[in-house]
Amino acid sequence: MTDQRPKVVIVGGGFGGVYAARMLARGKLDVSLLDRGTSNLFQPLLYQCATGLLSEGQITIPLRSLLRRHRNVRVLLGEARDIDPARQVVMAARPDQTTLELDYDYLVVAAGMRSSYFGHPEFARFAPGMKTIDDALSIRRRIFGAFEMAETVTDPEQRRAWLTFAVAGAGPTGVELAGQIREVASRTIKREFRAIDPRDARVLLFDGGDAVLASFGPSLSAKAHKSLTELGIETQLGVMVTDIDATGLVTTARDGTKSRYAARTVLWTAGVEVAPFVTALATATRATPDRQGRIPVEPDLSIAGHPNIWVIGDAASRDHLPGVAEVAMQGGIHVARVIRGRTTDPDREPRSFRYRDLGSAAYLYRGHAVIKLGRLELTGFIGWVLWGAIHIAFLAGLRNRLATLTTWLLTIGFNRRSERAITYNDPTRVNQPGG
Repeated sequence: MTDQRPKVVIVGGGFGGVYAARMLARGKLDVSLLDRGTSNLFQPLLYQCATGLLSEGQITIPLRSLLRRHRNVRVLLGEARDIDPARQVVMAARPDQTTLELDYDYLVVAAGMRSSYFGHPEFARFAPGMKTIDDALSIRRRIFGAFEMAETVTDPEQRRAWLTFAVAGAGPTGVELAGQIREVASRTIKREFRAIDPRDARVLLFDGGDAVLASFGPSLSAKAHKSLTELGIETQLGVMVTDIDATGLVTTARDGTKSRYAARTVLWTAGVEVAPFVTALATATRATPDRQGRIPVEPDLSIAGHPNIWVIGDAASRDHLPGVAEVAMQGGIHVARVIRGRTTDPDREPRSFRYRDLGSAAYLYRGHAVIKLGRLELTGFIGWVLWGAIHIAFLAGLRNRLATLTTWLLTIGFNRRSERAITYNDPTRVNQPGG
């Protein structure tokens, strides 16, 4: 180590990366936060952006704005691609694909996850996942575009296909997305069309397991399943989605039975895998990743044999920690404290990371949510109110909190969703709504 201030590189501007950067801003360190985007995204509400309830601006805050008061922290736009642990250098690509090299004394990897199609990357063309703002806007285009297409087609079978929405994966994201689509059809736009009745829309929810929201336990899972059925969502459990194309999907049951569903809108929330940089990191450090590509870490969240490299959040594999925001936040704070302690006492034994479970929550539909806080389980209206309070509290920025709360209240009062504009990505051509 030289006489210069130690350099810390943080890869990822999500929950873990931001919390680590904020804590390290209090130390005598030079911190670089690298992210492929310019904003911190509140992923738990991404599905509300996808269904027209919230704008992308309400669930994001610019990283530079978030960290502007921390003079020892700089924000860099680029995507980490590779690493040389011997030289202590991270190689990244700028938006123009030129290379940026970042030296580090300490490295914090908070790169997060991306959608996994279980060996079928071709599914992504027809069934977008939901991890980014781009994903949310693509899903919004498909959902609202499907109703527009159904309004103009005259063939009954084609119309039914456009009015069928299939969601693969019955975890929190899939359940919340399915519930919002059903709310759009049955409440928001029910009187806005002339040739179709949006309430006729079918929402299909598929999962290979035996229960929706399985991680919430059997009691809450059963209650959630009942609520979804009452809302009009058709749940198919114990089946795997084994093929997807432009006109629908195929499922395979455990006994080998295959079923075909005509659906012009298929959405994917069934699995996740690590970002490519995490795979490169595992190779460079000779770590053995798990099936999802996550890197096993030591009790202090460092990689074995590399005490100056830590992996936090979804990309870390340790003690069956869940892939939720609270793990990333607490991991970021923990690693920042370890780094600060090491700068003052290099021989100090790092503390082990201890996760404090703050519970799990899932929104089903208006007035209904499920909350699990240790042994306490809440459903219905009380769960819904608490769900809202929790999410408002964790949103970054006072403006976003006030704007989101106001939008929710207006939606409850007037049954409207104002964020329904759709984009086509390429201004030189107009894609089909389902594309």
